[in-house]
Amino acid sequence: MNDTLTTAAELMQDFAVRTGITGERPPRRYLWTDAFAVCNCLGLARTTADPAWQDLALRLIDQVHRVLGRYREDAPRSGWLSGLSDDDAQAHPAAGGLRIGKPLPERRPDEPFDEQLEWDRDGQYFHYLTRWMHALDQTSRATGDPRYNVWARELALTAFGAFVHRDGEGLPPRMYWKMSTDLRRPLVPSMGQHDPLDGLVTYRQLQATADSLGDRSSGPDLSEALATFEAMLPGLPLTTADPLGLGGLLTDAWRLAQLGLASDRVDEPLIQRLLEDAAAGLAHYRQSGELQLPAGYRLAFRELGLAIGITAGERLLASRAIDRAVRERHAEQLRPYLPLGSSLTAFWLTPANRQVPSWTEHEDINAVMLATALQADGYLVLSPMHAGA
Repeated sequence: MNDTLTTAAELMQDFAVRTGITGERPPRRYLWTDAFAVCNCLGLARTTADPAWQDLALRLIDQVHRVLGRYREDAPRSGWLSGLSDDDAQAHPAAGGLRIGKPLPERRPDEPFDEQLEWDRDGQYFHYLTRWMHALDQTSRATGDPRYNVWARELALTAFGAFVHRDGEGLPPRMYWKMSTDLRRPLVPSMGQHDPLDGLVTYRQLQATADSLGDRSSGPDLSEALATFEAMLPGLPLTTADPLGLGGLLTDAWRLAQLGLASDRVDEPLIQRLLEDAAAGLAHYRQSGELQLPAGYRLAFRELGLAIGITAGERLLASRAIDRAVRERHAEQLRPYLPLGSSLTAFWLTPANRQVPSWTEHEDINAVMLATALQADGYLVLSPMHAGA
């Protein structure tokens, strides 16, 4: 194995032991991190031809559903979030959504809102659920087993019904940013900036996979949700200077391009919009001074999200998904920022930068996303359907 592949594999092996996927430690699950971890394991399986990595991905999926698909041990309720019996819940493990996995229980209805404390409280995030949908879908693509895509579409329908709402008759749809574990009340009613975009891209992917597997009838149809997300996007500001958000814009553009190439229906206007917004945000980010701060004042997983997105952007600009003249124009806009990807990854590969509290206190998410930045195919490449499908 080459150096980056070896390092990525070591990071994932350590993560598996540290969080109880393998070994004797109790499971410590966190939905965002685990979604990237599943994709990393699938990518390592494909790259190394070692089936143990795919087995690890499937084991992690089962553990996430059994832990985050159920109420916390300190919650007043017990059992699966869906309310289904154990047998039925195992057949539909994400039908009630999935908890974030935060260390503190969710805020009770009679508790005052505390913005700082809310970051450590449990509940459900839409943008975490879409990452898990992507991980499940990649598993169907890698294994040829349609069941994971069906689970992802069941989760997608549940999330759409819970997070999307209208504040009054005739008003446009909006989304809650954070919901209670049982999806009955909003914990943070404001809308995440990129949640409708996440919904549109991910739900398109799930439908495309179901169509390719010839299995759309086995799970819910997402056409109504897709139409709603499409209606929400015009006029919605997507530009951001947050590195993780910027990485998401570039990654979504690349996913749209892959979906379009597979179906000969490339959504070029939306891809162009995402590239333009990313270029504008990158200019602000580079001027912010954050890159000059020492490691202790930086958040690795957010910066590594940008590194992953830059890899996606490079692949998009090297593809034939969009018109050549348009591609060259966007390449000119983005070219000054492309070296950021490798420099951010190199920064967090430096051992001294992984000794600071901002790394060690978030080691799981940081390590998994560093592994993704080193070996991005499992997350970024929408795998062709498994030959056995």
